Amino acid sequence: MSITADPATSAEAWAMLESLMRFLAAEDVSALPAEAAAERLQALERHDAVEAAVRGRLLVVFHAQDGPVADGQRTIRSWLIHRTGVTRGQAAEHQAVQAIARDHPVLHAALAEGGLLTTSVAVQLAKWTRHIPGECRDEAEELLAGAAQAGVGLRDLAAMCAEIRARTAGPDPDGKDPGLDRGLSLATTFDGAGVIHGDLTPECAAMVQSVLDALAAPQGAEDGRTRPQCYHDALQEAMNRLLASNLLPKRAGQPVKALVHVYFAELLDLDGDGILQDKWIGEYRARWAAHRAANSVSPGDGGAWLDGGAARGLLRDAMIIPVVLADVDPGALDDLIALCVQYHHLRIQTPPAEPGPGPATQDAAARRAELTATVTGALADLEQQILGTILQVVSGPGGAASFLRRNLLGNPLAGPSLPLDVGQTDDIPIHLRRLVTLRDQHCQYPGGCDQPAAQCEPHHVTHRKDGGPTSLANLKDYCHWHHHVVLHELGWTLTVNPDGTSHVTSPDGKTIHSNRPPPRPG
Repeated sequence: MSITADPATSAEAWAMLESLMRFLAAEDVSALPAEAAAERLQALERHDAVEAAVRGRLLVVFHAQDGPVADGQRTIRSWLIHRTGVTRGQAAEHQAVQAIARDHPVLHAALAEGGLLTTSVAVQLAKWTRHIPGECRDEAEELLAGAAQAGVGLRDLAAMCAEIRARTAGPDPDGKDPGLDRGLSLATTFDGAGVIHGDLTPECAAMVQSVLDALAAPQGAEDGRTRPQCYHDALQEAMNRLLASNLLPKRAGQPVKALVHVYFAELLDLDGDGILQDKWIGEYRARWAAHRAANSVSPGDGGAWLDGGAARGLLRDAMIIPVVLADVDPGALDDLIALCVQYHHLRIQTPPAEPGPGPATQDAAARRAELTATVTGALADLEQQILGTILQVVSGPGGAASFLRRNLLGNPLAGPSLPLDVGQTDDIPIHLRRLVTLRDQHCQYPGGCDQPAAQCEPHHVTHRKDGGPTSLANLKDYCHWHHHVVLHELGWTLTVNPDGTSHVTSPDGKTIHSNRPPPRPG
């Protein structure tokens, strides 16, 4: 039996750890007996506890040195999501072990031992013991951690913690329970359905119960809905009434409205004898399903992505705002081709030969430099013209969707188009704000940000003081942190490339790139 020597340095230890984990991952365990598999699974839980202790301590050190801000991120959570690639749920678990390392030294030491105290149980104990008075907390955690290491189950640990808390916590002068957590989260599934999780105060729960009971009454003897279905419909009806009441505070000076995306093919499919083929409609339904699924795991503009009966039912009372994106305008193709040919001829133009051996005249060198500068400037101008023409090709007034919108559908879809560039003005019209929100879906900081578009504001890529226009192409949604703090106060520079990707550069030269252009709904 070989014995591996202890690592001499931290770097050597990390290298050994990675090597060992790769070895275990590649091992063929298909014929492993169940008893041996059980032993390894239990060992992995012990190693996971030690790993959590290490991760928690590293996160504490990283946070103390403002590590997230160095990458343009405001919090540890956003840094974990966008710089390590974990999900929001996993980032929350990492933050929980960070809290243990920072605020619960006894539990952290117990995790580092690698005994029977698992990471998940330690996180739960930390939630319970944070409401025990500080002067008693370490002693309480020693008792609880010792019991967990001895094999006591979570049920008995909960009873122990509750008893310790009852014996040590003083009376609350306000008569309220200081340990009651309140919160509410709303998420969406892959298919766009909503999922609500919450911890409500008694007062809030009573009000919600009263509203749901009032609106969930059966609608006659033939009403076959279950009680949960009645509560769902009651919640939807309550939200409809609240939105229609005009009692909600405004957003960006505009009344709060429920935002719903319905794809163009769905509108055309209302007419069974329309000109569009079933295959074309089916393709757009697939694209819509992809947008809806993406919106379930990332922030968006707060809108629901509907199709089928749900979309058609909503259209009867909805205010419809048509947005036409990415449909070919054949009239611009000739201009685009001509510009590309002109660009090619200019690019391959043969420059004058270098002066031969011997003393080169300054006049020849100057003429060559002048010609090179002229060609370079002309190429740059052509590139801008080509890019502008491409915009006309994909979204010009002669595009297929624009033509169909104006000629096939009646009001309100046949209204006039609105300008996407309003020139040199500081005021951003509401239709431009809507388009930026629809295009970007969330904060466009290149390093990643999960703030939804509803909590962002348009930022001029080229600042107004530098002559930047108020146009769709020159606006990007940024949250308050990345807009006002990172870009304006900390002095980071934003650069947007012609392909839609972007990068930011810090004052000390650090550059962070985006992975892809912003998504295009529809």
